[in-house]
Amino acid sequence: MKKLSLLILMTLLQLSVFAQKTNTTEENAVNNQVEILRQAMIDADGAKLKALTSDKLNYVHSNGNFQNQAEFIEGIVSGKSDFVTIEFQDQTITILNDTAIVRHVLAAHIKDGGIDRDIKIGIMLVWQKQKNNWVLIARQAYKLTT
Repeated sequence: MKKLSLLILMTLLQLSVFAQKTNTTEENAVNNQVEILRQAMIDADGAKLKALTSDKLNYVHSNGNFQNQAEFIEGIVSGKSDFVTIEFQDQTITILNDTAIVRHVLAAHIKDGGIDRDIKIGIMLVWQKQKNNWVLIARQAYKLTT
């Protein structure tokens, strides 16, 4: 009986280690996508933004304005939202099967309508694994309380 209990315990331990490695691999993959998104927003790279996002994207700004995928990309590519710098602070990634929730503080220098300003807002991104690729399906920004 002790041998059976030990065998079961060892099996469960191995499965746990395997699950942790899988989550770490997926977290790294999501983190890489987030970094590509950050750089694509700075570079105003419409092709990369389209590849990173779902055609059913829900993109919500901290003021409550909603954009779909085309509107989000157009806002960046046209220069209406011109990100000079973007830094993601205090980022966390939670993987739930084929869904990843990414939370961070976005600190950026922007030129909206040609006006320079700095912003600092909270962000929650929702990514979904589709055909072995993590795609952004939703983004919610919110004002930080000070």
